[in-house]
Amino acid sequence: MPLTRRGFALTAAAAAGFARPAHAQAEPIRIGWLATLTGPLSSPGIGFDRGVRWATEEINAKGGVNGRLIEVITRDTQGEPTKAVNATQEVISRHKVHAIWGPTNSGELLATSPIMARAKVPSLVAGVVNSLIDPDKYPNAFRVTPSNSQWDDAVRNYCMKVVKVKKVAITADATGYGTSAHDDSVAGFKKAGIEVVYSGVIDPAQPDVTPDILRMKNAGADALVSWTVSSGMAARQMNARAALNWDVPIVGHPAMGTGEIGKLVAKPENWDKVYIIGYKSCSFDDKGNLPAKTRAFVDSVKGKIKLDDTSLWWVASGVDGIRLIADAVAKTGSSDSDKIIGYWNTLKEWPGLYGNYSFTPREHNGFNGDDIVMQRANSQRDGAFALAPGYA
Repeated sequence: MPLTRRGFALTAAAAAGFARPAHAQAEPIRIGWLATLTGPLSSPGIGFDRGVRWATEEINAKGGVNGRLIEVITRDTQGEPTKAVNATQEVISRHKVHAIWGPTNSGELLATSPIMARAKVPSLVAGVVNSLIDPDKYPNAFRVTPSNSQWDDAVRNYCMKVVKVKKVAITADATGYGTSAHDDSVAGFKKAGIEVVYSGVIDPAQPDVTPDILRMKNAGADALVSWTVSSGMAARQMNARAALNWDVPIVGHPAMGTGEIGKLVAKPENWDKVYIIGYKSCSFDDKGNLPAKTRAFVDSVKGKIKLDDTSLWWVASGVDGIRLIADAVAKTGSSDSDKIIGYWNTLKEWPGLYGNYSFTPREHNGFNGDDIVMQRANSQRDGAFALAPGYA
């Protein structure tokens, strides 16, 4: 039976981790997996989780890494920094993990990154906030998604070159990530000479965003730039735009393309003219084809992972996270922290499923910005999307 979005969330939230092998031949490679699996910010974490589980099962089915099975210790942080801190301390102190993947929310990472750095635990960073990566403060942390600067550049360039905006409204959810993304976006548009006629952060649980959307419309914005991880908040923005007969594009966060949006918009057409950050690896070409590596993965997980209610890149990133840790142990023959960190510092165009990664001791932003594209949010098929209009 395929595992659904709800099924994964309940399983991960209830379990302490994957089942431990009864007769492991050697000490398992213990990975702390910290993700927002329940709550209003859970869409990305659930997608990541599917990839983490699939990659772990794939590697263990082949005998593990140098005879060592992977043991993933999963903790649902629920998008709350305090719970993320507690989970981080637990997997480090009690479970003695060899590496940590997550938390997946930038607001939580702002609170947990210093803890992981003090413990010198190798950390894979899925958050985009720029300050999360600092080789002096956090020599153990390596970003495996784009930085906020890369996302912001992609959205701003699309708004300017394709949408041809003169005035823009910028909003975000009231989280650590959202506030940072909002501030960076406002600064970037102003620097580029675009008038920001509305800016503000909104509680992702706010039931009615109509007053906010009305202010944006009345201010004369040519587009709404939205930075929210919450599918509920994104859908409410789309519904309010339609109710006010405001025919402008919404451009921004990839979460606006999750399948959950389709269940939350009042009408399917409310999802039109919404353009999201995407990736070449998870985009259909003009003939409707995915890249060969991505197509092979999608075919291999059919009937095993449900993709039509998530974004493929979240799943692919989860796969890459586990494989990056496994590859470091395989190549160095050790799960020692310094060995894993040292190996990651040498990677050049490491070929992942989601993207390619390059790191040096002084550069821990590893995602190749050339892999970023813009996509049509309502064009999802198997978690992948068609390119946005005017974007090649």
